[in-house]
Amino acid sequence: MIERFYLKDYLSFKESELNLNTGLIVFTGPSGSGKSILMESILSSLGGATCNAALCESSVTWDIDEDSTGIENEEINVFKHIKKEKSRYFVNAQSLSKKAIGSVASKYLRHLSLKDFSDFENGNLLEILDDRVGSKSKKIVKLKESYKKAYYSYTDVKKELLKLEEEEKKIVELKEFAAFEIKKIEDINPSEGEDEELSEIKKELSRKEKVLESLESAMEIFNHEHLVSSALDSLDVESAFFDDTMNDLRAHFDAATERFSALDEVDIEEVLNRIEAISGLKRRYGSVEESLSYKEQKKEELAKYENIEIAKSDLEEQYKSLGIEIQKLAEELSELRLKELPLFEHSLNDYLRSLYLRDATVVLENEEYGVLGCDKLSIKLNGTELNKISTGEFNRLRLAILALKSEFMSKNGGVLMLDEIDANLSGEESMSVAKVLRTLSKHFQIFVISHQPQLTSMGDQHFLVYKDGTISKTKELSFDEKVDEIARIISGENISNEAKKFARELLEANR
Repeated sequence: MIERFYLKDYLSFKESELNLNTGLIVFTGPSGSGKSILMESILSSLGGATCNAALCESSVTWDIDEDSTGIENEEINVFKHIKKEKSRYFVNAQSLSKKAIGSVASKYLRHLSLKDFSDFENGNLLEILDDRVGSKSKKIVKLKESYKKAYYSYTDVKKELLKLEEEEKKIVELKEFAAFEIKKIEDINPSEGEDEELSEIKKELSRKEKVLESLESAMEIFNHEHLVSSALDSLDVESAFFDDTMNDLRAHFDAATERFSALDEVDIEEVLNRIEAISGLKRRYGSVEESLSYKEQKKEELAKYENIEIAKSDLEEQYKSLGIEIQKLAEELSELRLKELPLFEHSLNDYLRSLYLRDATVVLENEEYGVLGCDKLSIKLNGTELNKISTGEFNRLRLAILALKSEFMSKNGGVLMLDEIDANLSGEESMSVAKVLRTLSKHFQIFVISHQPQLTSMGDQHFLVYKDGTISKTKELSFDEKVDEIARIISGENISNEAKKFARELLEANR
């Protein structure tokens, strides 16, 4: 509820403070006294309207959802709109945009002014119907939980299937591409380090002839080996070191000759072609090792593509099974709802008749499966679509729906703000609206501007809005002051004794 409202410097108001109770709160006063200005400023403090007040502030007892809003609850949460050079909005001194503060307040505040069709949305109407069913049997609660669980699984599997089907459209192309990439690498079939080995062979081939010519010339040293040995003997020098050196040299020359002779079997053109092929892989993939890794990756992808049909088949089985399950559960829900529907329509029409409205027809039709089943509940007033009835009829029909909903409400429904809902109504019609609002006030804090004695007499709290010169002021009325104000509404400024008597009788009857 809104516990306190404070307004400063707005049009004809200099300052006004309201300490508010629960239940039905009525604002009355002469035309032009500032009632609509006051209502607008209350809405503005909560982001529901725009005004140029220096300050409008509402202190509320709402338990704000800290996780979704990021606002820390205090014992009393304060919503504030300040206007200096520009408008600024706050909740508990935390600055927010008008849109953000309006979004926070909208969870607790309803302004029933224009044709807002949210009360007639399928989800809301089904919730009211289901609450009525649930009051007689708890079966529907478990049934709805089972259906919702199955429905979410059904939609998840459907998403996976659609994803697979999208992949399947591309799978032929993807399989061909993966196979092509694998074949391209396997046709060359490189091995790790092969590029380095080929480079070394190419290098050896390029210097083969020159090295062999050098070796052939150097071999002459062995023809003079005996001369060196003889000279060393004549000098009495041990020749073993020379013999070892010559043996080492001979071994090196023989190994080199053998190695380069082996290259006679190598096809230089084949080596160059191989080097070019591997260079192509390296240019594309970075290295031989990376090309081999890429080949394995593509093989894994190819295996996945080939297994996609199996995965799709499994999902299709799940989808079919879940489809059967939600169909069965939805049919059970529909059966329970259809059984309650005539009583729902009867109760709604009881409210409508008390509001001097024509009977409504309520229809439950099948629609595409959704989170609430496959039912669509719609209402017509005497066969007329809701968008074609008058605003007065629409708002009274909405009150009837709210009254139906309140019958099974277990917690406070928040705040309802109504403009002149009893304007242009007869006394009987105004009393019928007042009685419904009295019923709703058990679950809602209701703000209403009234020009009719019947609704005014039902108020749990009554504020008079009046002008003191050019300044608008507010005053909470005592019982005797209520009598005088209701008498003024009945007879005008010249209050008659008959009007005062009727006003007192109204108030006594509605105490």
